Amino acid sequence: MIHHSKELEINASVETVWATLARFMHIDEFAPYVTSVDALSVNHDGLGAKRRCHFDNGTSLVEQVIAWSSNHSYRVHLSEMDAMPLIASEAEIKIQALDAGRTLVTWSMDYSVKYGALGWLLGQTLMKMMMGKVLVANLKGLAASIT
Repeated sequence: MIHHSKELEINASVETVWATLARFMHIDEFAPYVTSVDALSVNHDGLGAKRRCHFDNGTSLVEQVIAWSSNHSYRVHLSEMDAMPLIASEAEIKIQALDAGRTLVTWSMDYSVKYGALGWLLGQTLMKMMMGKVLVANLKGLAASIT
């Protein structure tokens, strides 16, 4: 799997940042490329919560929480991502308290690309650029929605 992550310091407490992130079915309120979310599980947060994210380019994918640690992190498994050249993918959001009510947010993606060695090269170049753009936009959107 290829690992890629971005981080951003947000001028808000861990509790404030988590209050937004923990609203798992509402990522469309701050992630700029997500236009809407369908809840696919009875529980709307925590372990097992499942959503379909619809994107501004007309595609969608499913995310299911596979790890959840309140006020710290959650990890999701991505599926039904036919529009992307991926075999497997997971994303994780971690938050860490800094001094004076600031929080470090780290958003990462782990993914395997189709097409063997060519796919690996694609994953290390174009996919990293694309993933980086999305991760940075999500972090900036999260910060703007809180501060």
